[in-house]
Amino acid sequence: MPVSRRTVLARTAVGSAALATAAAAATVPGATTTLGASATAAPDSGEYLIGIGLSDITGPAAECGMMGYSQFDQQTAGIHLRPRARAFIIESGDHRIAFVVAENGMIFQSVHRGVMQELARRFGDRYTEQNVLLTSTHSHATCGGSSNDYAYNLSILGFQQQVYDAEVNGIVEAIAAAHADLGPGTLALGRGELHNASVNRSRVAFDRNPDADKQQFPQAVDPAVTALSVVKGGRRVGTITWFATHNTSMTNQNRLISADNKGYASFTYEHTDHGVRYLDGDTDFVAAFAQTNAGDMSPNLNLRPGSGPTDDEFENTRIIGERQYDASKAALAEAKSLQGPVDSMLCYIDLADTAVDGRFTPDGQPRHTVPAAAGVALIAGSTEDGPGLPGIPIPEGVRNPFIDALGDPRQPAPSWLADAQAPKAIVAPLGLLPPVPWVPNVVPIQIVRIGELYLACGGAEFTIVSGLRIRRAVAAALAVPLEQVLMQGYANAYHEYVVTPEEYDSQQYEGASTLFGRYTLCAYQQEFTRLATAFAARRQVPRGPAPRDVSNLQPNFQPAPGPDATPPGRNFGDVLLQPTAAARGSQVAAEFVSAHPKHNPRRNGTFLEVQRRGDSGDWVRVSNEGEWAVRFYWSKRGTAESVARFTWDVPADAATGSYRMQHFADSLTPDGRLHPFTGTTTEFEVG
Repeated sequence: MPVSRRTVLARTAVGSAALATAAAAATVPGATTTLGASATAAPDSGEYLIGIGLSDITGPAAECGMMGYSQFDQQTAGIHLRPRARAFIIESGDHRIAFVVAENGMIFQSVHRGVMQELARRFGDRYTEQNVLLTSTHSHATCGGSSNDYAYNLSILGFQQQVYDAEVNGIVEAIAAAHADLGPGTLALGRGELHNASVNRSRVAFDRNPDADKQQFPQAVDPAVTALSVVKGGRRVGTITWFATHNTSMTNQNRLISADNKGYASFTYEHTDHGVRYLDGDTDFVAAFAQTNAGDMSPNLNLRPGSGPTDDEFENTRIIGERQYDASKAALAEAKSLQGPVDSMLCYIDLADTAVDGRFTPDGQPRHTVPAAAGVALIAGSTEDGPGLPGIPIPEGVRNPFIDALGDPRQPAPSWLADAQAPKAIVAPLGLLPPVPWVPNVVPIQIVRIGELYLACGGAEFTIVSGLRIRRAVAAALAVPLEQVLMQGYANAYHEYVVTPEEYDSQQYEGASTLFGRYTLCAYQQEFTRLATAFAARRQVPRGPAPRDVSNLQPNFQPAPGPDATPPGRNFGDVLLQPTAAARGSQVAAEFVSAHPKHNPRRNGTFLEVQRRGDSGDWVRVSNEGEWAVRFYWSKRGTAESVARFTWDVPADAATGSYRMQHFADSLTPDGRLHPFTGTTTEFEVG
């Protein structure tokens, strides 16, 4: 019988080197002569050097495990809304920061390392782990497999090079575009509240916190909206909006790659408001919607996956995204000029082995963190959003070659770990598994300053009260008001959740997913206090223990697609279903004989264009796969035949006239060669 995470009782377990420096030798010749490397803005002048950039990070749209819901059979089969990386570079005086929001599941340390290496190759020591901040929107509808940590690759069947390359290259491209775009600009900061885009999915745990904490969140949600406006040449060219809600409006039944609700908010801001055309390389306006402490914040307002405010996951994605978009615009309408320096500082901490001073523990006693372990409620999963640890449990009768190769992580924990993790009931001692721990324990913490705004950056999903406590610690060390500090979760690494000790004791999903024990948050409070104190004094801190690199120990059991085939009498690109005349507000569909999308994921490209015949007779693109109105559904016939189905929701304001759909893909021949092909429908009328 399945175990609900909300009914698991608290109980003790039953036996069950500096990268940038090394890479700087590969500096790109001439990089230091660009505007981005030589121009400076006077500190506290009200003017900054600012650049914006955007790139595609979409992975393969077929037969790739999706990251987040842990469903063994949830593999990609098309595209709903292409995920992207959005970069902002801000400089004042001698200091510069690069801030990236990636629409993926997590920023794994493997990706962080890969980005740093490529930035060092291109730009020398201009961008390092110290001044680059990578964050994730935490969409559960994107490709998995970019991690080097075994726990996060179980349901993906191992490391996926295509996914890793898409994320690393897309993030670097976005930063490079922002670097090339650097020029004088100004910043403004607005604040507001949003109360109908999140709900506390762990109220039982939240209610265990002291009244002084709960009073900060009367509705048990964090409604804070913080919006940063970027202006260049007298025109707003970008925004960053922080709001805490899980990016999980799309359910674990979905098979289409999607940037989810935060992606819709960005798409609406860029595409609808500012006419950004992604395929044209147009980055005149970039809008990012970042996370904060969203660990216990769900967008599923009825506390069921795909439910709230409607029972349609696509409609929920739109509505929750639109509410964030509206809240951002409302906050920016009240924005005030932002001034002050730009700065950043990063160090590494070992969460498996941190001695915590009694000043940071609830009972005033010194405590210690411990090696990672997953609790029973983690395996049961979140009944509000979806299941827990990737690949566990495996459906009955199904074998996972990843587990066959490395061993089942569900092993009895030694008594000392069970005692140290109590009241967690341990189901998998992840930090003690061979050949190396299955999750990272050496992780970065970072403080980033943008004028009067400070970001406390950590690689986890922090609940709203744990985020509040870290914000208080950082604000006290910096001697600034609490509202000037945001908890930037999902940053630079990923190691599951961080809850308060009081929340931990209830062993809900988030507490069972707090891998390093009851005092994980206390360790974070201590280490952020140390980092913030040094930051305020402009005193360097040691880099700390070196994060591990196990990229050479990465199995992959996902079979690669073979050569493509067509049905008898058909060729690649043949149209199987022709679109028909359509009215505005209706839907048009077409199907093509296609090929496996893994042969060419067409990143920064498209599998489909909707085109309208112009006045001069030429065909003009009006929409493409990867935008909101177009959906791509891939399916397999037999072992080697592919069908690509596309739907287009005709906008209510679409111009009347003649239209067609054009499909692009690449087929693989038995001799290993790729052959691009195009399929074109007959014309159809929109009126």
